[in-house]
Amino acid sequence: MSADFTTAKAWPFEEARKVADRVRTGGKTAALFETGYGPSGLPHIGTFGEVARTTWVRRAFEKLTGLPTRLIAFSDDMDGLRKAPDNVPNREMLLQHLGRPVTAIPDPFGTHESFGHHNNARLRAFLDRFGFEYEFASSSDYYRSGKFDAALLRMAERHEDVRAVILPTLGPERRATYSPFLPIHPKTGVVMQVPMEEVRPADDLLVWVDPETGERHGTRITGGHCKAQWKADWALRWYALGVDYEMSGKDLIDSVKLSGAICRVLGGQPPIGFTYELFLDEEGGKISKSKGNGLTIDEWLHYAPPESLAQFMYNQPGRAKRLHFDVIPRAVDEYVQNLDRLRTAPGPDNPAWHIHGGPTNDPGTPVSFTMLMNLASVINADAPEMLWGFLRRYAPEASGETHPLLARLVEHAVSYYRDRVAPNKQHRPATEAERPAFEALAAALRAQAEELEALAPDAKARAIQDIVYDAGRREPFIEMTKDGRPGVSRAWFNALYQVLLGQPEGPRFGGFVALYGIAGTIGLIETALARPASTGGTPGAASGTTPGAASGATIGAANGDAAA
Repeated sequence: MSADFTTAKAWPFEEARKVADRVRTGGKTAALFETGYGPSGLPHIGTFGEVARTTWVRRAFEKLTGLPTRLIAFSDDMDGLRKAPDNVPNREMLLQHLGRPVTAIPDPFGTHESFGHHNNARLRAFLDRFGFEYEFASSSDYYRSGKFDAALLRMAERHEDVRAVILPTLGPERRATYSPFLPIHPKTGVVMQVPMEEVRPADDLLVWVDPETGERHGTRITGGHCKAQWKADWALRWYALGVDYEMSGKDLIDSVKLSGAICRVLGGQPPIGFTYELFLDEEGGKISKSKGNGLTIDEWLHYAPPESLAQFMYNQPGRAKRLHFDVIPRAVDEYVQNLDRLRTAPGPDNPAWHIHGGPTNDPGTPVSFTMLMNLASVINADAPEMLWGFLRRYAPEASGETHPLLARLVEHAVSYYRDRVAPNKQHRPATEAERPAFEALAAALRAQAEELEALAPDAKARAIQDIVYDAGRREPFIEMTKDGRPGVSRAWFNALYQVLLGQPEGPRFGGFVALYGIAGTIGLIETALARPASTGGTPGAASGTTPGAASGATIGAANGDAAA
């Protein structure tokens, strides 16, 4: 083991140590990782999460042990089509083939030899899009080529023992007919769920009766003439391939236990597993395709780079996370912060280390995503060049060529502002009680503008932040600190965001002023104070509709201000 990684505490290394123990105990010289995919639908954001997380454990294992690995992306394309998806052409044609393996059904898109082949191609294109290293495996190919033959005959030998694992989980009616084997009907091609009259492994034969016609059939166990029920199928795969690691969602906990038990019945050892939590919607409810309350991967990638999605997936995979538009800016800035830390301290406990597969020289971005979106909001940016005008003044060394991540974030910030913020942006007037603080801020910026402009960007941001605090250190924003000194409450910064930016939250305000410009900020304040003052209400509380409330679009305060 490499001493550089033995003390790594990141969760992929914790998982990798379990795999290393398994491989060592089993006397193996390589590790096999697997992810599974149902090809009756299209890959989605959960597909990305499962493959990304498995990849991070795989890479950690390689660093720990120096042993080779493989990652198989396994498509369950021998499964029978249970229902025709609504989002495909020629849906009526699919309805004529229900029950048949998806690789034996014509492609409704007319581009591949079967519906399963079409969706498998989509899966491979999806995985290739993100640069994942994997070996694609087709269930149909594995069954028909004989790769599962020995395992199938073994399952036939232990048929009653396998049934004994599953039967206690079934109702009386299903218990009477259950078999782990699903023969393919020799005439209709349908994957049959029927009881077995005889299971004869020595003769490579299943004997069963068609319930529709009463016709008795003898079907070979091997050669793709039957397949296994899915829990048994999962176990069969683990046993036949010697899978060492596979993740699965919380909804499959019971299935994992049953498949593991069947794997042991066959004489194998189930893989090391990891149960990840499922995603929730903005209100904490379960995401449902029929409700449309989820977030698609294309929507995420329209507003943010894929590294930010990886960051979201990396964080606490064992805990349920809300997946909605407002988490995107926070995930981007968290990734940016981790990327900055990785350049100065390239250790494996940093999520960016796993996202990039090790240390990187990526220069990152001199401006946070939240800051870019707030700038876009203030200037009503409808094109990236509007943001670059401010960026060239703030960070003249940065360009699309020298800072490619910044260039991508500029594009995403404009898209996010245009679609998610602009339709709901609403400024509120300052209250009479708040006006003196705004006036004091404008006066201080005007008085110190020349010396502030002479400072480097980071120093300028810090100096302006001190001025912002000083301006807010008055009623109604006074808040006593723990040591008894007068501090500034969060209400002051809420007022800044709501009155000047037209949104409930925002970035660290000193940094925003340094980027937007002192003169421009003074202009914002003067424009805001020219609006009729609000009377009454709680200082710092928005009047009317909260910006972003209609769509849930809020520019997050990933680098925002805290009370002081």
